[in-house]
Amino acid sequence: MPRLYPLFSSSSGNSTYITDGNTSVLIDCGVSYKKLKSALTVNKLDFSLIKAIFITHPHSDHVKGLAVTTKNTHLPVYASPDIIDELYGKELICSAAREINGPVKTEGITVTPFPTPHDSFESYGYRLDFADGESCCVCTDLGHVSDGVRRAVTGADAVLLEANYDEDMLRTGGYPAELKRRIRSDRGHLSNTACGEFAAELVKTGTTRIILGHISPENNTPEIAEYTVESIIAKTGLMRGRDYLLSCAPAETGGGFIAF
Repeated sequence: MPRLYPLFSSSSGNSTYITDGNTSVLIDCGVSYKKLKSALTVNKLDFSLIKAIFITHPHSDHVKGLAVTTKNTHLPVYASPDIIDELYGKELICSAAREINGPVKTEGITVTPFPTPHDSFESYGYRLDFADGESCCVCTDLGHVSDGVRRAVTGADAVLLEANYDEDMLRTGGYPAELKRRIRSDRGHLSNTACGEFAAELVKTGTTRIILGHISPENNTPEIAEYTVESIIAKTGLMRGRDYLLSCAPAETGGGFIAF
């Protein structure tokens, strides 16, 4: 049974470990090598099982640990050609880099990128399909749910989905007006409400695990995010605990995974 470990999920750093028990991959490397090793130890995970690192986009909270991690592990890094060029230009890769333009098979896991609308020159989510038929998606850092995102994510068993901000908290909070506009834009981040609406679609089409991620510590709380998303899904007649499971990815893991 595959497992998804949301090791880090916030504006301070992001990294997700996904495994089928034999092969593992890392989505993003936005924390230090030391913190990453510690997180794996907390979860009783073996670094040697990781076969590759897949990068969603080159913002620092997704890549800042990449240079030291690849220097110490020599793991191959997968990303789009332009993102690879950016990472090399900033000397953030110290191992082999492999351009990804479509599905990549890493032993028993097939990893497929899909574009996400975010304020990076390029940004991607990833869908992982396993040999036994299970699937999951990592889908954060998107200002809206595009048709491409919807096609890529629909049907996945488990989805790590962004619930970045509560609309009222962002509106009344202390961020500068321009930053608020950027976050709310269709290339910014996904609100709790938008997340809930998409999550409802996903659960209706078979997704059984929703993990809320990239929750802003200034403009949201896990409790508000969960309440909002659960309330929206409930309007469709679907019940948490019966039809689906809902959880929040921690800013930093204390141990824990989602099996699917």
